[in-house]
Amino acid sequence: MPKTTERRDLSLATAGLQVRAAESGASGFAGHAAVFNSRTAIGNPLTWGFYEEIAAGAFTKTISEGDARMLVDHDTRLVVSRVSAGSLRLAQDNVGLAVDADLDTELSYVSDLVVNLRNKNITGMSFGFRVVKDDWETVSVDTSEGAMDAELRVIREVQLFEVSAVTFPAYEDTDAGLRSVGVALAARGDAEAFDRRAAYRPELNDFRHEPGPVPTRGGDATQPGETTGGRQAMRMEALAARYLLAR
Repeated sequence: MPKTTERRDLSLATAGLQVRAAESGASGFAGHAAVFNSRTAIGNPLTWGFYEEIAAGAFTKTISEGDARMLVDHDTRLVVSRVSAGSLRLAQDNVGLAVDADLDTELSYVSDLVVNLRNKNITGMSFGFRVVKDDWETVSVDTSEGAMDAELRVIREVQLFEVSAVTFPAYEDTDAGLRSVGVALAARGDAEAFDRRAAYRPELNDFRHEPGPVPTRGGDATQPGETTGGRQAMRMEALAARYLLAR
C-alpha cells in the first residue's frame, strides 16, 4: 500500500513562534513545526486512537533532499517561502524541526499573516508529511482504573512537504483527530488494528480504502467542524503529488 500523507498540528505556544524584524525592515518567522520525543495523544489512545512520538533525526533526509514550502492554512496559492528559493530554512535542533522563514510583506497575504500573528488571530502551526518509517509498540498507561495497554507509534523518518501557519489548529478531540487516526491506520495497513478501533468509531472504516490524488484548489480546505471522511487525506495526496512533480 502506498504511503499516505498526514498532517500534525502544534499550538503557537508549543511551537515557540516568533515574528522578528530584520535590519532591512523585512519580517521573519521563527519557531518549531515539530517537537521530538514528545508523546502526543492522537484520538483516544485507550480506545480508538494511539500515542505518537517523532523520533529525533526523523527529518534528516528530507531536509537534505527536499524542497518544502511554508504556506498559510495549507493553501497552495499562499506560498510564503520555499527552501529552494532560499527564503525558508529548516534544521533539526534539540527541540525538534526548527523553521526560519523570510516574510516578504510585498505579498499582501504575507503582510496579513504578519499582522494576524502579532495579534494572535492565527493560533497554530502545522506540517504536512508522509511517513517513510515508523514503529508500533504496546505501552502501559496508568489510569484511574489501573494500568491499561495502549499503542505507541514512533515516527522514525518522514518526507516533509510543507509547514503552515494555521487559523484553526486541529485539536485531536475534533473531526481532525478522527482523520489523523484513519490516515495513520491506512498507512499501516493492519486490518486487525482497524477492526479494533472501528468497534469504537465506525467512521474509521471510511479510511480503509486509500483514495487517489484529486485536483487541489486553494479554496477547498476543510472548514472547522466539517465532517469530511477521507477528503483531507485526498487533498494532502494531491499536495504531495504536486510537490513531487515540482522538484
